[in-house]
Amino acid sequence: MALLNDMALFVEVVKARGFRGAAEVTGVPNSTLSRRIAALEKAVGLRLLNRTTRRIELTEAGQVYFERCKRIVDEARLAHEQLGEMLEQPTGLLRVSLPIDFATIYLTPLIAEFARRYPGIGFEFDLTPRRVDLVAEPFDLAIRIGEQPPSHMIARPLARLRPSVYAAPAYLDAHGEPSRPSDLADHECLVMPRITAWTLGDGERTVETPVGGRFRVNNVGMIRQLALQGMGVTLMPEAIVAEDLASGRLRRILPAWQGEPTAVYAVTETRLLPAKTQRFIEFLREQLRER
Repeated sequence: MALLNDMALFVEVVKARGFRGAAEVTGVPNSTLSRRIAALEKAVGLRLLNRTTRRIELTEAGQVYFERCKRIVDEARLAHEQLGEMLEQPTGLLRVSLPIDFATIYLTPLIAEFARRYPGIGFEFDLTPRRVDLVAEPFDLAIRIGEQPPSHMIARPLARLRPSVYAAPAYLDAHGEPSRPSDLADHECLVMPRITAWTLGDGERTVETPVGGRFRVNNVGMIRQLALQGMGVTLMPEAIVAEDLASGRLRRILPAWQGEPTAVYAVTETRLLPAKTQRFIEFLREQLRER
């Protein structure tokens, strides 16, 4: 980068036909310009300028070098300007790894809105429960829910989802509605594998209540569907069941109580992100926090 900067200064000195004119254009003092051009001549091993008290003249080598440098500097300036345009209207292919259920149930409308805002971006989504390798695999970022990503990754918090307790009216008609968290021990609860208790809070106290039932499922979408079929009580973020609540297919129970918040992260392997990735992360953070 230092060499490119010196080449740019050399081009300005030649165009201005002297150090004083170049100093006015670049804002770099005469003495600094002279020192930098001398260092450039030393680096290339040839004299580029013949200096007099009033003007400078290109040597033969300087003429060849100027023609090459001018093209390089112009290309670099054009590249910089084009990147600036990309920040205004990002383009390119965005590759994202997404959690299956959160993406299909909740993120899809947000992604559609983002695509309408930025027609120059194409998308490649990989919906998978596995933790993709952002270093070895060609993903721009991954959306992850729950545990904190590894320390060597860059994790940007997007939102915190606080789950509540829900059940279908048919289940409640058949089994009754719990009135306190401890009642859940006597109900069919739809839980993830290895989960034996739910931690619930009402803003003043926190309790841990045993939960269990006939179904242990490692897929949020299937748990939701089982709840809709009246097979038990579920604990999940409202974002996942918003349409079911609006239609009456599910009903919130124990309304004063909520589960522990679950963090949503945008994970990348570097802090240096292209505009398409930056805009996507910013958009999701804005939309998730609003909702």
